[in-house]
Amino acid sequence: MSSHASTANLTIVGAAEVPVLVRVEGDKEQSIPLISFPFTIGRRAEKNLIITDPMASRDHAEIVQMSGEYYLLDLGSKHGTYVNGVSIKRHKLLNNDHLQFGSTNERNYIVFLYGTTTQGGTSPARELLSQISGLQVKEEASDLEKLAFFLEVARKLNSGGAIHEILNTLVEATLRITGAERGFVFLMRKDGELELAVGRNSSGDELRDDRTISHSILKDAMNSASRVIITDTASHSDLAARQSIVAHDLRTVICMPLYRRTVSAQEQTIDSESRAITGVLYLDSRFASRDLSGLSRDILNTVATEAAALIETAQLAQAEENARLYQKELAIAAGIQQRLMTVVIPEVPFARLRARSLPCQEIGGDFYDAVLADGSLYLVLADICGKGVSAAILASILQGMIYSQLVARVPLSDIALAVNRFLCVKKLGEKYATLNLLRVDPNGDCEFLNCGHVPPVRVCKGEVARPGEGNLPLGLIPTAEYSTYKFQLKPGDRMVLVSDGVNEAQNNAGDFFGDERLESTVVSGQDLFGAVSAFAEGAPPSDDCTTVELEYLG
Repeated sequence: MSSHASTANLTIVGAAEVPVLVRVEGDKEQSIPLISFPFTIGRRAEKNLIITDPMASRDHAEIVQMSGEYYLLDLGSKHGTYVNGVSIKRHKLLNNDHLQFGSTNERNYIVFLYGTTTQGGTSPARELLSQISGLQVKEEASDLEKLAFFLEVARKLNSGGAIHEILNTLVEATLRITGAERGFVFLMRKDGELELAVGRNSSGDELRDDRTISHSILKDAMNSASRVIITDTASHSDLAARQSIVAHDLRTVICMPLYRRTVSAQEQTIDSESRAITGVLYLDSRFASRDLSGLSRDILNTVATEAAALIETAQLAQAEENARLYQKELAIAAGIQQRLMTVVIPEVPFARLRARSLPCQEIGGDFYDAVLADGSLYLVLADICGKGVSAAILASILQGMIYSQLVARVPLSDIALAVNRFLCVKKLGEKYATLNLLRVDPNGDCEFLNCGHVPPVRVCKGEVARPGEGNLPLGLIPTAEYSTYKFQLKPGDRMVLVSDGVNEAQNNAGDFFGDERLESTVVSGQDLFGAVSAFAEGAPPSDDCTTVELEYLG
């Protein structure tokens, strides 16, 4: 791609054309260039494209290049790879193909495009802006033509690290246009206050101190949301006596809010009341300036209406890059958590076990464990209130606490008391935990503890029983007492422990999977995760899903 400026007779050479994946998640979009192959896709942290949807497999798919064409290959994923809504195993990618991995949620998809991007380790924004700053245009080129070229090229920037360079170039361009001595850009913070972002003088030196500017005029421009252009302060009686103007001998002051205008889709008009101020451009000089011509005023008006959009674009790109880095760190944390919480299912002659956990985010708050101690088998399933990093950290701590006490043969009720005290003493706010804890002896004797958790499903001769005995969740009341429930398993009996992400799973219509479907699925011996997935019809899970299933052999 190249950009030509006829007025300046210059050419800026852009990047080569390469394929791009545009990731769409609701109202958010992210562009990902395909610059190395195979391009790997999945839930693992080391993938080129990390899919956080729990329906995606760790090693889900990859894109390969063959004879100048691009192919999407499914790597045996559990829930499938889809192109334009059709399940595929191998597909030649065409422009505007819509890709989905595991889930078929209509709001989340990836578009394959032939777009423009940049390869290499240097920043295209820095290189391009460096060239813009040193443009040598024809002498007959007008100020408006120079500024129009600056805006045209700057709009093409798509780099997360370009905001500072854009502001510097903006200040330098307006200093050249107006002949002012100093220029500053202030950006609006989230709290509504202005913060100095860039300062420059006409010699190109950086200015970091804004104490010598006219803050009163800056405030006037902000409050009125209109430009203030004063070419000779001495001729304005209301300004000549202002402290900063007198102290610093300021004769020319130009102050212009930078705002983004919202255009009505119905009327295609600009509502002046909907202007959102994103910052202020401030210029001043100790010398009285020639009265700005209509052309120069048009240039400054263009700055006021266009510069905010350039700044916003760069800020959004930076936010997108920060989000990408955060997502990468989160994926690494998820891998660490998965390794820390990996459970080796023990082999016991009197029972058959299987368990599975699927977080709805990168890292989850559910955990399970299976511990063999002194011949007895202990099953643990816990759910930490909330999701994300905080819940995952607490889950890791509690798993270690419970494991150490089980190995030490601490009674189940005492384990609950210890965990409850720990959570209450630490004062973790609204963080609490629900817990199922089951001890199974070789002869079938069982002791069960339920702390505010979903009652397990017990199947005996095709009949379902749900132990109703329960206690308060852990971490709510320091003085809570906990009691256990005892029963006997017979050969062939089954116990299924689940987290509430299973029975509270929803489909696209908003219906819950529910206890009735849970019980019928367990009785029939179907795979619970498969049943929940089929019921959800592609709707993303709203909570972590965990199951621990035991069949007593006797």
